[in-house]
Amino acid sequence: MKSFVRRVVVPVVAVLVGLLPGVIAVEQASALTKMTHSQAASIFRAAGITWSSTGGCSDWNVSTCTSFTNINDSTVYGVRTLKQASGCAVNITGGTEVGHASGTYSHRNGYKVDISVYTCVSNYIRNTFTRIANRGDGAAQWRSGAGNIYANEGSHWDITYYNCGGC
Repeated sequence: MKSFVRRVVVPVVAVLVGLLPGVIAVEQASALTKMTHSQAASIFRAAGITWSSTGGCSDWNVSTCTSFTNINDSTVYGVRTLKQASGCAVNITGGTEVGHASGTYSHRNGYKVDISVYTCVSNYIRNTFTRIANRGDGAAQWRSGAGNIYANEGSHWDITYYNCGGC
């Protein structure tokens, strides 16, 4: 009965009161699988997704590297979904390496990536997703239908993946 309430009744009530994205995030967060840098890089490479770092490295303990160590599988598949749905070039410039803001849904905890601001992907995000209130630091934000958040930080898109976006 408890499982039925958690999986059926809570989301239905959430839909009725407009809180579904938060419920999805909580539900998804309990079933995450962490990936190694190599596993994520293999999936990105196969999907045609590139990555770069100012340090030319992937050590997650060095802030100038771009690492995928301990990234959530939903984040990896979410980036792949963005690439496939948009048809745009996607270049990851930030992963799970040190140097990003802390918090539950942070880079270090595997929920976020930064991607390059290319015209194609920026237009896709702005034209496909719903504009929501600016983040506390002033970054403009868009929410996908799946509840993932895309924040334009000027030099890059900071994306929080609560789920894989329909993968």
